[in-house]
Amino acid sequence: MPLLTVFIVLVVVGVVLWLINTYIPMDRKIKSILNVVAVILVIIWLLQVFGILGSLKSLKV
Repeated sequence: MPLLTVFIVLVVVGVVLWLINTYIPMDRKIKSILNVVAVILVIIWLLQVFGILGSLKSLKV
C-alpha cells in the first residue's frame, strides 16, 4: 500500500473524528470511548499495513 494512501486515510479518520467531536452532541464519556476505539483500530490497521501484525496471524491460541 503506498505511503500516500496511508497518509490520506489517517487524515480522513482524523477529520471524521474531529467532526464527530465538534458537531455531534454526545456525553463526554461516550466521545472518549469513541476516540479510544478509533485510535486502537487505526493502530491495528497501521500494524497490518506495515506487516508487523501479519506475522501474528499465524499464531494459534
